[in-house]
Amino acid sequence: MGVLADILGAGGRVAAHRPWPRAEVDSATWQRAAAALADGVLTLLSVWGEPGWAHMALLDGREAAVLSIACMESRYPSVGSVHPPAIRLERMMRDLFGLEPVGLGDTRPWLDHGRWGEDQAPAASYPFLPVHGDALHQVPVGPVHAGIIEPGHFRFTCDGETVVRLEQRLGYTHKGVDLLMAGATLDRAVRLAGRVSGDSTVAYALAFSRAAEAALGIIAPPRAVWLRAVMAELERLANHIGDVGGICNDASFGIMLAHCAVWRERVLRAAAECFGHRLMMDRIVPGGVTVDLNPEHVLQLERLAEDIGKALPALTKLYDDTPSLQDRTVSTGILKPDLARRFAPGGYVGRASGRDFDARRDLAYAPYDRLTFTVPVLTQGDVNARVWIRLKEITESLSLLTQLLDGLPAGPIAEPVTGIAPDIAEGMAVVEAFRGDLLVWLRIEGGVVQRCHLRDASCFQFPLLEAVIEGNIIADFPICNKSFNCSYSGHDL
Repeated sequence: MGVLADILGAGGRVAAHRPWPRAEVDSATWQRAAAALADGVLTLLSVWGEPGWAHMALLDGREAAVLSIACMESRYPSVGSVHPPAIRLERMMRDLFGLEPVGLGDTRPWLDHGRWGEDQAPAASYPFLPVHGDALHQVPVGPVHAGIIEPGHFRFTCDGETVVRLEQRLGYTHKGVDLLMAGATLDRAVRLAGRVSGDSTVAYALAFSRAAEAALGIIAPPRAVWLRAVMAELERLANHIGDVGGICNDASFGIMLAHCAVWRERVLRAAAECFGHRLMMDRIVPGGVTVDLNPEHVLQLERLAEDIGKALPALTKLYDDTPSLQDRTVSTGILKPDLARRFAPGGYVGRASGRDFDARRDLAYAPYDRLTFTVPVLTQGDVNARVWIRLKEITESLSLLTQLLDGLPAGPIAEPVTGIAPDIAEGMAVVEAFRGDLLVWLRIEGGVVQRCHLRDASCFQFPLLEAVIEGNIIADFPICNKSFNCSYSGHDL
């Protein structure tokens, strides 16, 4: 593992952690890891806390690991002070567990909107960063929006129509998932995970289940593993198709939304008929799945993949041959590759800006390690590139769906987990949700979840949305925002 192996060697290994290693380290080793992140040698997967401890998950090529540091007097060396992608995560840790990131420049509350504890403050007292210049004006948007959309506040500072700074304030969908997980049985905990962000319920349940299985040493049956991937690709299809239509609609090209809405609905109805739920919620559990496909369902999904495959070229041509639409998407909201490398955003946000990473391939979990697919990567980094990544991923998901249905193995669909209750077991999993890589880390004690951390791809994408709108006109924010399509609920936990 190179650098990561050296860092792990300086700490004490935690034997109960699987499948990747975890080590308890001292302050110097923790700061050495943070410096490696700042230098681009390692990639940050997440930072999280619990009373008395801070944890950091790192990626080195195709190997991952977790570092943990004891927080004496609830203090630890800040990672965000040298590596900005960690800043918001550390602000969350400060609000949730009182852990003080020593050296972090921005210690404003993040999830706490002045309503926690005895000393409450009005929401309007939040100190946005100052901007200085002649003829600048501010435009506040949200947290309540005009459509059916999750709440988030966006503070634009503009010079005429041009945005010179955007600052977000999020946290309005905070549900206390971390504390709800503590003490939950595996059955309840996987249901909670599947409700963190409804459009990614399959991915969350899959990541939680794989982390629990790693901790307990359980291997789900092959048929269950393949059925999970069928659900994951259906979820990816529905969301990518919906996003393409939504982006075009924000550019006033409603006909594309109409076409995409029809196909998205086809996918959701097929999911309901084959798996008993439009979003396939609660179908993936530790040990396997709760529902099977019969031969008629397999044929139905194969026909669906074939029908979408036939319709996709016409949809792609409609997008690509409409100059007024291209005028809105090309060269708008550019995320530069250098910034993408620094923040390592997952999914279409990263891949549209040159980051060649997909957890299905690079962390090679089953059954994707036996399937053939291509990870599309572009470098333009604009709204148009993020649309094209989605269009290309739709093609890949259709191919994967066909391979999965053709090779679906026979056998049981679940491995029992009742009665398996080691004293302490820890597990971690990273799966590829439609937005990008999604991480779940958990500790199980006596068959009950003691601690669980979930990190959505949006955590590393939302800050970049502030960067890509700079220099664009404020009227282009909706299309930039939709091209990212971050999850507020997944971010706020």
